[in-house]
Amino acid sequence: MAANANYKDLTLIMPTLNEAKSIERIVKGLRQKYSGINILVVDDGSTDGTDSIVGKLSKSDNAVSLLERRGKSRGLTASVIDGMMTSKTKFVAVMDADLQHPIDTVKNLYSSLSSGNDIAVAFRERVDGWPLYRKLISQSLSALGMIVLLASGKKTTRDIFSGFFGIRRNSIYPIIKKNRPRFVGEGYKVLFDLLKCINSSDSIKIGEVPYTFRQREFGLSKAGTKQALALLKSFLS
Repeated sequence: MAANANYKDLTLIMPTLNEAKSIERIVKGLRQKYSGINILVVDDGSTDGTDSIVGKLSKSDNAVSLLERRGKSRGLTASVIDGMMTSKTKFVAVMDADLQHPIDTVKNLYSSLSSGNDIAVAFRERVDGWPLYRKLISQSLSALGMIVLLASGKKTTRDIFSGFFGIRRNSIYPIIKKNRPRFVGEGYKVLFDLLKCINSSDSIKIGEVPYTFRQREFGLSKAGTKQALALLKSFLS
């Protein structure tokens, strides 16, 4: 199905914070590969000129737009939710702007949504470049998150913390709006916050597509104590 798609009914949201070294490359790469795709960059107060770069790109390409969150409480989840509420297309997807999520996988997410799934999750089949301790931490947190979801009778997926996923707007937006306070804005696990708001009895279909999580080419990970506390808050809310 994706082979004949023009992707005009897909908005790709990219939350950014100081991604100046990679943002132009990934936006142009996406627009070259997916001719009709809409790209919404939601900037969370970058100080390295990320917003200026996207602003220039948007002037020459009306399929690229910038949503600046200056003056709002900061956080990746808050950025993604703001972007989703702004998007009007049938399908909406989320991916990082640091080149760790491969552009080629977008077509698989789109195919999954087009085939009838309400959520399409890109799960990390392989992770390149991570030391053993980081893999162990990630696996431990994922196991804990899975326990939280299963204990409350929620739907799950192989990668409950994936930051690379897509949704069908008409079936997922009502869930987000109804449960908005349960989304931890300062956190960074948007998909987990969404899954905990969906009951196993809800008629929500979840599809999965594999991908290889790449090593970061630019910048530093933004995960830290604040994000760890936000994840704990997500578990409890």
